[in-house]
Amino acid sequence: MSGHSKWHNIQAKKGKTDAARGAIFTKLGRELAVAAKINPNPDTNSKLADVIAKAKAANMPNDNIKRSIAKAAGELSGKDYKELTYEGYGVAGSAVIIKTLTDNVNRTSGDISATMSRCGGQMGKPGCVSYQFDNKGVIVIEKTVKLDEDTMMEYCLEAEAEDYSVEEDVYEVYTTPESFSTVRKYFEDKGVSFLEAEIKMVPQTTITLPEDKLATFIKMLDKLDELDDVQNVYHNVELPEEDEED
Repeated sequence: MSGHSKWHNIQAKKGKTDAARGAIFTKLGRELAVAAKINPNPDTNSKLADVIAKAKAANMPNDNIKRSIAKAAGELSGKDYKELTYEGYGVAGSAVIIKTLTDNVNRTSGDISATMSRCGGQMGKPGCVSYQFDNKGVIVIEKTVKLDEDTMMEYCLEAEAEDYSVEEDVYEVYTTPESFSTVRKYFEDKGVSFLEAEIKMVPQTTITLPEDKLATFIKMLDKLDELDDVQNVYHNVELPEEDEED
């Protein structure tokens, strides 16, 4: 599984523009509020605790996190958000999975279909590409002097992580979706902070597109990301390092 996150330029990852960070925080805010709607206590709501960890890894301020959780009882009380997954193809048969939170299914499916079509892609049926991905918990941790490779190996064994890899600047820890919360909490209790912490679709293999096709594919990713209802987009395309997000 080595190398899927491609966190080789940590400072570039941390230094997103204010506009990009704002868009990320808006999506995370909705995800937090939806997770907190039934139970706003992360101590007894593991899904909410997982989203909080994801938000913190994205450097979302604590005040924003608290406000988003507080919205669950008010703003979302009259809305029924659904978590829906769409699958399809980008240019050259590339595989794309789109995770959404929506209160209007027709709007969301229409927006996604139109966006993909304009960029040479198309929506597919459920299951058309998901077999090419594994659903995994992924925790990315920055290498430090205190957290050396021997310590990291010990932590992963004690936490019963499924797998881990040592990259140039980071460690990448993999879990099953079912054990993600437990492994995440283990590292948090050890005082370890995350660059990334979420359950995501990891491609089993990746493909390389020619330059012209790659530019079209990246445009499609950008346009999908601009849709309010889209939370995450996963794919199997090797991107230039500065464009690598999932």
